[in-house]
Amino acid sequence: MGKIAILKFPGTNCDEDVYYVVKNVFSLDAEIVWHKSFKSVKGWDAVIIPGGFSYGDWLRAGAIAARTPAIESLVEARDLNIPVLGICNGFQILVEASLLPGALLPNENGKFVCRWVRTVVERPKGPWLSMAREGEVLDMPVAHAEGRYYVDEKTFYSTLMKSPLIRYVDGENPNGSLYNIAGVATEDGVILGLMPHPERASESILSPRGFKAGGRVIFESLRQSIKRGW
Repeated sequence: MGKIAILKFPGTNCDEDVYYVVKNVFSLDAEIVWHKSFKSVKGWDAVIIPGGFSYGDWLRAGAIAARTPAIESLVEARDLNIPVLGICNGFQILVEASLLPGALLPNENGKFVCRWVRTVVERPKGPWLSMAREGEVLDMPVAHAEGRYYVDEKTFYSTLMKSPLIRYVDGENPNGSLYNIAGVATEDGVILGLMPHPERASESILSPRGFKAGGRVIFESLRQSIKRGW
């Protein structure tokens, strides 16, 4: 059930993790696809861009990958209502490609941050968050050096306040993101990008004491959406 493309670029390093979770934990058909082999979104039920350091983060994180034909083809995904998820570097790529608004800047403390955080979901809808409840807290780990989300005030209030959001719980913001933003989506929720790693939080055995596997809701939402014929 479901055919999921997991895009791989030079420097991608979370593709196998995502593949394992999608295929073995949630029983969806998944394939890791080298970016040069990805010609069109047609024939896929969803596309996931995993984390890593595509092209060594040259210029800016995600900047080079965002200008490849594979990512340019995702404009078609938006038009065809095909779900797209960008995780960490994948989120950076979607923002650099203007498929999601804003920018991702170096962490406020100037350091690579790797730890578990708590996030809260607002206005959940669409294929990635349909199983989440308004205000639900999702525990997930972050691992990034350029995760500080920035967006201008006008875009935040005119666009993002109408869209699904994932925000760091107060006191949990690891990078100085404006408005505590950990993830943003298009208004319909079809394209979602987030800095935390849901694939690392989809099995309870991987969750540290005091944290739950908050990433499960994202992949379960996709599975149910595909099952319902999204």
